[in-house]
Amino acid sequence: MRRPNIIFILVDDMGYGDFSAFNGGISNTPTLDRLMEESVCLTHHYTASPVCNPSRACLLTGRYPHRTGSIDTLEWRGLERLALRETTLAQMLKAAGYATGLVGKWHLGAFDPRYHPNQRGFDEAVCFCGGMHDYYDWRIEYNDTVKRSDGTYLTDVWTEEAVQFIERHRNEPFFLHVTYNAPHTPLQAPQEEVEPFAGEEHLTKGVAILYGMLRRMDAGVARILDTLDRLGLQEDTIVFFTSDNGPQFSGEGEMCITRFNCQFNGAKGSVYEGGIRVPMLVRWPAVLPAGTEADEMVHFSDWLPTILAIAGLELPKDSLRIDGVNVLPALRGERGQVETTRYWQWNRYTPLVTCNAAMRDGDWKLVRPAIREAMEVPDIKWLRVSMYEPEHFIENGIIREPDPPREVPAPLPVELYNIADDPFERQNVADEHPGIAGRMVQELEAWFEEVEAERASISDRW
Repeated sequence: MRRPNIIFILVDDMGYGDFSAFNGGISNTPTLDRLMEESVCLTHHYTASPVCNPSRACLLTGRYPHRTGSIDTLEWRGLERLALRETTLAQMLKAAGYATGLVGKWHLGAFDPRYHPNQRGFDEAVCFCGGMHDYYDWRIEYNDTVKRSDGTYLTDVWTEEAVQFIERHRNEPFFLHVTYNAPHTPLQAPQEEVEPFAGEEHLTKGVAILYGMLRRMDAGVARILDTLDRLGLQEDTIVFFTSDNGPQFSGEGEMCITRFNCQFNGAKGSVYEGGIRVPMLVRWPAVLPAGTEADEMVHFSDWLPTILAIAGLELPKDSLRIDGVNVLPALRGERGQVETTRYWQWNRYTPLVTCNAAMRDGDWKLVRPAIREAMEVPDIKWLRVSMYEPEHFIENGIIREPDPPREVPAPLPVELYNIADDPFERQNVADEHPGIAGRMVQELEAWFEEVEAERASISDRW
């Protein structure tokens, strides 16, 4: 029996509220709304981090991002790199006979061929390797060949390459990782996609453009799904759709992109629900019931062991510790098959357990609020060089200087929420339950000490 094909679509900075099914039809995402009706929808699904690459590292390894060395988005310092000792899902599937392809954003190692997706298990890669990119003035890599923009909108490039990959590998099992960078900034979309939103008085210009970006991406997903139908591959292909973190809320005035996100607290960059709780749709017509919900807590680390189980594979015997579990039973409607304790932490440069950290234990969620000074990026000037002049770092190497000096004040008081009673994190009950809060602080610190010790053992970033 042929193993199922796997298409994992990962978009960038999209929240629950960006689905037109959740926002009253405003954003106009008919394909995603239809996919929702055809899928199992996870209602308590969490990324591994409130920002891009740590979540991606966890997704491809089944391990908390701290363990992998991919801790921050700053590729000019190598902080996004997935340690070379890690074995990716693509490598495991490739070893089992899958054709493997990456189309879109990589962000797990730039400016060094050792970290290129072709070296991490992907037979074919059409991508940019940094964290963000211009949608018109692009520079993308076709395996070991660089191609400069021909004026095609970048989202359309990803869609076309995904369709061609499916057509090339229609007669063999394949794993295709489609990583649209939409709706990540910069805010750029074809005018015909923006026009339907431009007249809406309650939308800023920034949100109108962002919804236009989503509309184009939604049409791209339609092409991918239609290709499966046309080739008769729908029944034998499992399709995942999710986002790497919550929506980005930024900008001022007419370019502000703060928008509806189903009332969740926080956004991208925050360990509140709005930053780490994201949609997940799983469509597998031959196996999973369409139009159903799975309400158990599922984490990005769970997808590697789950996909291996779907493919009938076991973890390699020499595998590093996996933090995820197989949640296929939960997708089928069985209860009690998931891990109920999870952890998150992210700040700039060197991780701090007292800053922007969280733990969920059943219905309880502990939050260590972000400290503003630990979230700043004094060397953000290098972002534009990374996007438009990556040859600078390819030729000269990444920055190896110490982190910029900063004075970080004492941490803020811990917060405690009961997510079952208070899913929008409006009522901090830490003072009412000091015993629970104290225990969870200790467990969070123990987890952090463990994963940081593993990160400290990595020596290959430079």
